[in-house]
Amino acid sequence: MNIPDYFSPIVGYRVWQWDAAGLRSLNNEPWRPGQPMVAGCRASSVATHDPHDAPQANCTCGVYAAKNLEHLPTTGYWQYGIHGEVDLWGTVVEHELGWRAQFAYPKNLYLPPDALPFTLAKIQSRLKMLTTYRAEIFVADPQGNIPLWANESGYDPAGLDYLIETRKNYYIRCREQRTLKRGDRVAILGRGIAVAEQVDDNQVHAVLWNRSVVRIGRKQIVWDEFNMRWEANYSGVFQTRPAADCANFFMIRLLSSEFPGHRLHLNRLSGFN
Repeated sequence: MNIPDYFSPIVGYRVWQWDAAGLRSLNNEPWRPGQPMVAGCRASSVATHDPHDAPQANCTCGVYAAKNLEHLPTTGYWQYGIHGEVDLWGTVVEHELGWRAQFAYPKNLYLPPDALPFTLAKIQSRLKMLTTYRAEIFVADPQGNIPLWANESGYDPAGLDYLIETRKNYYIRCREQRTLKRGDRVAILGRGIAVAEQVDDNQVHAVLWNRSVVRIGRKQIVWDEFNMRWEANYSGVFQTRPAADCANFFMIRLLSSEFPGHRLHLNRLSGFN
C-alpha cells in the first residue's frame, strides 16, 4: 500500500443516503452542493497523527470509495441509498478494493427506481435538490443506465418518461397488493381477527374466531401500514349469524360449491338466502 499525492482526480464508487436535504454519507455526514467533502480524523483518541491530517496509512480516516461498481453490492451498503461515481483527490490511500481520500465530490449519480419517493411531487422536490450538485444523474436500470439530468442540457425527456412509467407500474402493483380478497384477515378492533368470506364493493362478510359471521361496510376496512394488516372499527361491524349457525353455514357453502345444481334446494333447507 502506497500513499501518493494525486494531482488529478481518481474516480471511485460509493453509496449515499438521499433525502430532501441532499446527500449524506452513511454516517450522516452531509455533502454540500458545490463544496468538496474534506476528510477529517475522528480517531484522535487512538491515532498517532494530527486529527485534521487525513487520511493516514495507520488509521481508518478518509473519504471511502470502492475501485469498481461491481464491488459495491458486496459491501452490504448497496441497499441504503443511491450510488454513483465520485472524484477523489489530494492525499489518497490505496487499498486492495478501494480508496481513502482527502477530498471528494460526486461525479455521476445513479438512482435505483425503488429508491425514489412515491409521489411525483416528492420526486420533483428530491431531484431539484440533487441537481444543485451539478453532477450527471442517471436512472439505474439492468438493461443500461438511462440519462435523467445533464449539467449542460438539463432534464432528459426519455429519463423523465421512464421515471413516470416506473412509478405508475409501482402504484398499480401496490394497489393490487392492497386489494382486500377472500381469505384475507381483518382485525376488528375490540373484537378479534376475522377472515373475509365474501367481498364486494359495498360490504364484506367475514367469520370471527368464534365462528360468528359479521358484515362490515367496505369503506370501514382500511389498510394499516404500521401493523401491516386490514383493520376495521367495531362500531362499523354488524353480526349477521350467531356462532351456533355458522357450522351449518359453512356446510351449505361447501355443498353449494360442489353441487351447484342443488344450491337453491340447499338454501331452502338451511334457511339462508
